Amino acid sequence: MTSGARGLLLFGATGDLAQRMLLPSLFALHAEGLIAPDLAITGTARSGLDDAGYRAFAGEALEKHVPEERMARDAIPGFLKRLHYVPLDASNPEGYAALGKKVGAARENLAIFLSTAPQLFEPTIAGLAAAGLAGDNVRIGLEKPLGTDLASSRAINDAVAAVFPEARTFRIDHYLGKETVQNLLALRFANLMFEPLWNAAGIEHVQITVSETVGLEGRTAYFDGSGSLRDMVQNHMLQLLALVAMEPPAHFDARAVRDEKVKVLRSLRPIDRETALTHTVIGQYAKGAVGGVPVPGYVEELGRPSDTETFVALKAHVDNWRWKGVPFYLRTGKRMPNRQSEIIIQFRPVPHSMFAERGGRVHANKLVIRLQPEEEIRLLVMAKEPGLDREGIRLREVPLDLSLTTAFAGSRRRIAYERLLLDLIEGDPTLFVRRDEVEAQWEWVDAIRDGWTANGMTPKSYPAGTWGPSAAIALTERDGVSWHD
Repeated sequence: MTSGARGLLLFGATGDLAQRMLLPSLFALHAEGLIAPDLAITGTARSGLDDAGYRAFAGEALEKHVPEERMARDAIPGFLKRLHYVPLDASNPEGYAALGKKVGAARENLAIFLSTAPQLFEPTIAGLAAAGLAGDNVRIGLEKPLGTDLASSRAINDAVAAVFPEARTFRIDHYLGKETVQNLLALRFANLMFEPLWNAAGIEHVQITVSETVGLEGRTAYFDGSGSLRDMVQNHMLQLLALVAMEPPAHFDARAVRDEKVKVLRSLRPIDRETALTHTVIGQYAKGAVGGVPVPGYVEELGRPSDTETFVALKAHVDNWRWKGVPFYLRTGKRMPNRQSEIIIQFRPVPHSMFAERGGRVHANKLVIRLQPEEEIRLLVMAKEPGLDREGIRLREVPLDLSLTTAFAGSRRRIAYERLLLDLIEGDPTLFVRRDEVEAQWEWVDAIRDGWTANGMTPKSYPAGTWGPSAAIALTERDGVSWHD
């Protein structure tokens, strides 16, 4: 870990991500004294603001996006004093000199957060280098999208690597900053009871669902050029799969954790032209109702025809000793009935039930790890219903709940970006994604898209407010499995 940065440089400082996540997260870190008092925060974007204008902009963002119970109002003036601003057209090399001048002495130990369009990565990196903002103690955080396929991702990574070595490159996947995702590691590797069963002998299948109730929500240009496979599966969902499936790292540090994740990603069985039809389902929402409110279909929102998928369901396999034969079902979509992100670990049934002759039905145990909207871990176990059992033994599935909100009621729940920004400032790369991980993910996703093209697959329509096309149900039910809705 390097020493803490003296300055933080935010690209895209007036964008939606900055308003909703970055500025509120940095304010929380400031209010709790978790960042150095002299850390200067410099924002840059196209908007023609000055320091005073940006501070007013940031103040409005805090009022809008920080809940009142978290709003430490006495800390606002001190936070706003940290903020500086330089207008910049990232494609214009001449503008970076003013940016370098504004950063000043902090350039010697600087953290950069880069949230920009993929086509601007190369000129931005070149401009930073020319302005002296890429020295040996400068690290850069890269927000997605990092390309649209393996080739474009490599081009971006090559451009970054020409100036910033891998050790100083922090690729951001905000799911890795969520408390429940990190609790998945604690659940697996800090509790002896799970590890003996965490393999093909003990687990029948795994489900990972990330569902959204929203539609395009102002992301028209980006999402229609991306689709759900590249927007959600390639990064968030494959990272969750890797954390579920990886071997125990020797240490909780960046190299050990990421070494084990990349082994999983490289062990994913390709879904190619031969298996795309049987192992994938794609859909696009039509008009319907979400939460009782009528909503338009995707093409109506977009304003033109499109074959972009808003729903994906996949059947994946990790071909290694631990997971041989265990299916991993992945599902993500927009305009679903509920907003939820969860991992389901379905254990195998007991080999013999001594209760069957007395009428007791035994269900296999299930572990539910919910990331949002609530953060909780639930283990479903069998218990006997109270009674004298004269008409047979009745067994019932009951939950053992760990609500993180309740269990840690005295601890403040943090936005994922609070942790990730603090780790970027302090130089800890453990929860960031390494280049070989990204490229393994893209290689797997590119094969799926090639399979869709080769087989002429287009999205099946599903009404908004439902769980996707009926073919997604068939994907699991032909294996005797039902989605956990």
